Amino acid sequence: MGYIRFDNVSLTFPGAARSAVDGCSVDIQKGQLVVILGPSGCGKTTLLKMVNRLYEPTSGEIFLNETPIHRIPPTKLRQQIGYVIQQSGLFPHMTVAQNVGVVPKLLGWSKQKITLRVDELLDLIGLLPQDYRDRYPAQLSGGQQQRIGLARALAADPNVMLMDEPFGAIDAITRTTLQDEILRLQRQLKKTILFVSHDVEEALRLADKILVMKAGKIVQYDTPFQILTSPTSDFVQDLLGTDDMVRQLGILRVDTAMTAIARDPQSFDTHNGQPTIDRQESLRQALSLILKTGSERLTVVDNGTAIGQLTLAHIRQSAHPN
Repeated sequence: MGYIRFDNVSLTFPGAARSAVDGCSVDIQKGQLVVILGPSGCGKTTLLKMVNRLYEPTSGEIFLNETPIHRIPPTKLRQQIGYVIQQSGLFPHMTVAQNVGVVPKLLGWSKQKITLRVDELLDLIGLLPQDYRDRYPAQLSGGQQQRIGLARALAADPNVMLMDEPFGAIDAITRTTLQDEILRLQRQLKKTILFVSHDVEEALRLADKILVMKAGKIVQYDTPFQILTSPTSDFVQDLLGTDDMVRQLGILRVDTAMTAIARDPQSFDTHNGQPTIDRQESLRQALSLILKTGSERLTVVDNGTAIGQLTLAHIRQSAHPN
């Protein structure tokens, strides 16, 4: 579960000269992290908020697992979808445990089940339950508050997560740490995530696919690698800085450019002597390893399992797409 489909969706606010979202159609596959990217006012957040019916489309249809969302009562729909916003949105008068347990409590979970789930999630996001469950939001740093906001969104184990520039108000170092956390959690949990961002480097670093918007329309939807190497317009090229080869090699993950192989479990010592590299490393790190070892091919691994091959030709294509 977790498949989302937009079918010719538009939204025009009363009195507006143009549509905030204009004829958008796209399929979001289960388990993918899709970053919605574009300049301010392009419709990113509006598109996101229609998924949990904070906004209703003027025309078109949105489907969740093939069910039109207008047939799902808003409260029931929102209980199935995690929602994380820029300022964390924690209730200041509630403890960390109470904040994380809000949705499970609404769903009628027992106190014992809620307590176990809270502690499980605090462990998952790297905050010791015994140290943090009884604190209040004012006693947390900005990064810790965002982690708690993420835990709260995960509390009822939703298949779909909506994240609206969740790290936009955080310093650069903490932002990078939280991006690492999202990547780690996504590898473990495989949620369907729609993530709004105006930060190109964040999009390239996090996304399985990037949905680029301009003036309410979707102008390209593809993997980071394909968007960087084959932008469909001057707008996309300028937005992502596709001419900056060194920069894109430093941002693109290895798994965005590799060729996938059959999912036969293999350990580190059965790669025919080829150097290995983790799927989350950058193409710049991969190039460095190739130059260091003299090998033209790397085996890409995920937790010790071979999942793909990366060649010098793949890296060359990302740097010289034309």
